[in-house]
Amino acid sequence: MKKLLTLSLILLLFSCKNDKKEEVTDATDTSATEEIQQKQPEYPQALSAIFKAHGGLDQWNKMNNICYEMDGSGGMETHTVSLKNRKTIIENKAWSIGYDGNDVWLFENEKSSYKGNARFYHNLMFYFYAMPFVLGDDGINYEDVGTTELKGKTYNGIKISYDAGVGDSSKDEYVLYFNPETHLMEWLGYTVTYMDDKKTDDWHFIKYDRWQDVNGLQLPEKMTFYNVKDGKPADEKKDYVFKKVTATETMIDDSVFKKPEGATVVEK
Repeated sequence: MKKLLTLSLILLLFSCKNDKKEEVTDATDTSATEEIQQKQPEYPQALSAIFKAHGGLDQWNKMNNICYEMDGSGGMETHTVSLKNRKTIIENKAWSIGYDGNDVWLFENEKSSYKGNARFYHNLMFYFYAMPFVLGDDGINYEDVGTTELKGKTYNGIKISYDAGVGDSSKDEYVLYFNPETHLMEWLGYTVTYMDDKKTDDWHFIKYDRWQDVNGLQLPEKMTFYNVKDGKPADEKKDYVFKKVTATETMIDDSVFKKPEGATVVEK
C-alpha cells in the first residue's frame, strides 16, 4: 500500500512542477483542445469581459492541469485537478481524497482521520478557486441581476443556475459580483443544496480581493469566507491562502487519480 501511495505522490509532484522544460503535452489531446475552443458558446457580454480580465477562456482552455496548496481544516492540503475531465486528488498527511472519473474515493492513514463529507469536498475548493472560468462549463444559465451594494461598494452581478442533472447539486445557485470598471471578480454569492437537493435562499459569500498571475491567468491568491447577516456578508470568518500554484498544459497520468488499495468509495 505504501508503494502505491509513494508512486502516486511522485507522479503528483512531477505534474505540479512549474518548469516549462519538463512540460510534456500529449499530442493526441491537441485536437480535443481545439474542438473545445471551436465549440465555445456565446456568453453574456459582461461575462465575456470578466473572462478576458482574468486572462481569457482561450488561455484557460489551453491548460490541462492545475495544482495548488492550501491550509485546510485538517492541515496543509495539495490539490491537483485534470481540467479536461476534472479527475481530482487531494493529499493531506492523514488522508487522501480522489475522483477517478467514475468514483470518489477516500483513503485514511488511520480510521476516522478525515472529518467531513469526502464526496461533497472532493471538488468544492477547486470550484471556488477556478472562478470565474468554471462558469464557462456546459449546462449553465445566466441572468443579469443589476447592481448590488456589498460592504459599502457597488457591484454588477450575474446569477448562475444549472440545468437539471448537472453535477451532484444542480439546484445550487451562484451570483458573481464584479467590479464594473475592471471587470475583475470581487465577490461570489452561493447556495448549498447538496444535502437535501432543494433550492434555498440561504446565501453564503466569498470575497476575492487578491489575485496572482499563473501562466497568463488571474487566479486567487486569497479567498475570504464571510459570516452573513440579513442576507449580506457581515464580518470575515476564514481566509484561505493558495500557494505553489501552477497551471500547465501537461497531461497528468490517470494513475495519479486511481483508487489505491485500502481506499473506500464514497457514495452520495
